[in-house]
Amino acid sequence: MKKSLCLFTILAFATLSFAQVSTYILVRHAEKDTTAQGSKMMASDPPLSKDGEQRAIDLVGALKDYSIDGIFSTDYARTKSTATPISKKSGKAIQTYSPKDLKTFVDQLLLQKGKTILIVGHSNTTPALANLLLKEEKFKALDEAVYNKIFIITVNGDKAESKVLEY
Repeated sequence: MKKSLCLFTILAFATLSFAQVSTYILVRHAEKDTTAQGSKMMASDPPLSKDGEQRAIDLVGALKDYSIDGIFSTDYARTKSTATPISKKSGKAIQTYSPKDLKTFVDQLLLQKGKTILIVGHSNTTPALANLLLKEEKFKALDEAVYNKIFIITVNGDKAESKVLEY
């Protein structure tokens, strides 16, 4: 009897751990202020424009049906500013990640089972991160003029699915 109870408990926990669906919400930062001094240089870190500030606020409404468990952003003013309104609403601190090692970052994200994580990146890193989570080359880099895409990646065990929303 004890053996079957132990086996049942182990199977129940194993089933629960496999059944946890993780949701990764990936967005490119909102519109940056290209009139800021030096903003067209590769090494620059421009702030959000007025339109970008409004888009960051609009992102809160676009994600109103999601309960955010964690927020990650690259260490740039435009990405952190895009994440700030959701950070304030959810009470979750913004954690930074390096866009230079997305594979290691994905490995860390996949450990967050059963969570909903917002990740703010860039026109090239956001689709690349989606592809790594999906384990397939599905998305190409975003055009520089595109700021309104939300990539929703759900992972359940070995199965990953995606959808793209606009806001």
